[in-house]
Amino acid sequence: MYEEKGKASMPYVVTENCIKCKYTDCVEVCPVDCFYEGDNMLVIQPDECIDCGVCEPECPAEAIIPDTEPEAEKWLEFNREYSEKWPNLTRKKDAPADADEFKGVSGKFEKFFKAEPGTGNPE
Repeated sequence: MYEEKGKASMPYVVTENCIKCKYTDCVEVCPVDCFYEGDNMLVIQPDECIDCGVCEPECPAEAIIPDTEPEAEKWLEFNREYSEKWPNLTRKKDAPADADEFKGVSGKFEKFFKAEPGTGNPE
């Protein structure tokens, strides 16, 4: 884990708010390229995240939270697991055409999550 001045970093994690929205504004600002792409959402590799926080305000779906938030605990291992399975994404892509329709919808994980990987960086 990244450490600075004797304290461990608290990584950011992606939550279910990203599902079916998959905006990639966050990817473009990440200085350490720690985003990974699934079929319909992104995740952050928590061991690569340096806790800089620049991604959080870039997310239109408010899907990125620091792991100090109570709800982040359940997403930390999820982000770690899928970042090992999905391709790294370092460049912005177009969001799905219907992304805005899914912003703020609750219960998206149970209804829409797909474990399949995304396509990674556009050519």
